[in-house]
Amino acid sequence: MPPGLTVQRVTRSRLSQVDFDDLGFGKYFSDHMFSMRYRDGQWGEPEVLPYGEVGIEPGAASLHYGQSVFEGLKAFMGADGRARVFRPDMNARRLENSCQRLCIPAIPRGVFEEGIRLLIELDHAWIPRKRGQALYVRPLIFGTEPHLEVRPSGSFRLLVMTSPARNYYGESGAAVSLKVEEGYTRAAPGGTGFAKTGGNYAASLLPGDEAKRQGFQQVLWTDGAEHRYVEEVGQMNIFFRLKDKVITPMLRGTILPGVTRDSVLTLLKDFGIPAEERRIPVDEIVAAIQNGTMVEAFGAGTAAVISPVGRIGYRGESLLVNGGQPGALAQRLWDEIIDIQNGTLPDRHGWNLLVDVPAQRQAIPAAG
Repeated sequence: MPPGLTVQRVTRSRLSQVDFDDLGFGKYFSDHMFSMRYRDGQWGEPEVLPYGEVGIEPGAASLHYGQSVFEGLKAFMGADGRARVFRPDMNARRLENSCQRLCIPAIPRGVFEEGIRLLIELDHAWIPRKRGQALYVRPLIFGTEPHLEVRPSGSFRLLVMTSPARNYYGESGAAVSLKVEEGYTRAAPGGTGFAKTGGNYAASLLPGDEAKRQGFQQVLWTDGAEHRYVEEVGQMNIFFRLKDKVITPMLRGTILPGVTRDSVLTLLKDFGIPAEERRIPVDEIVAAIQNGTMVEAFGAGTAAVISPVGRIGYRGESLLVNGGQPGALAQRLWDEIIDIQNGTLPDRHGWNLLVDVPAQRQAIPAAG
């Protein structure tokens, strides 16, 4: 338990307002949030508050200059009655790296995991029970000092909120479609591509909308220098299976070092399937689809877990991958990760943070 912690519990829960058959993604927010403030060169004492609006001055640096970072991870309820948070240690390290790039003071080691543990203990009744659903956890740090100078903020706030959510692309398991982007640039060498910061996502909104108007669900980004090499998808890292091996773009500072990406590479090694991390020319992918050596393609990310890719649009041509159908490896990886997260498979790599939820613990009375 973080020292100095104060907890203010809600008097009435909003849980009864949740339609667990129509969760959406980020449509509902759980009862509580974790909060810490940074002032005078140090992080203050943590607190748990009822989820709700937060006051921020119009001149706050983050509103003008984008000085904010965030993370995304998931919690699951196992059949054994224990909650599991998937790989929070890796998210904590990535948040620390994002903070460094955005001139934000890192939060003290251990506070990240403990804050999440507290929220799970309080709001465990919000964890969905349907396979493929989860309690999404969203930590956010943003600058709060009001000033208009182009410089780092001197004060910050950490908020951690949770939200019961479905799979990002829905629950059907259907393959998604991607448009290769050659005009717009998501990130360039030396930029913030590896950091989980809002500006990266803001830059992706217009290309994403244009791709949807052209009949595709997401953008497949290429490198910012030449637009010759595949980088990542809007909300996922990308993998391609070429007959007996899998390839994925290497980490060069321009793409997000995904937690699920790392998990997939580990599982592929467990499965005995060779995997290569390297630069991948778009022309190689197009040729592999056309000559039949491309067996399947899939994205990997926290929100989507594993999302098969069935169609890739490139220079006016629509290319079907695996006949537009999900592939066997994507399904196997999805099942493996979901079963580890739910505790129905052994957690042989020690990925889950276990949170005990005593059987006698009761949910907060429902509103109304």
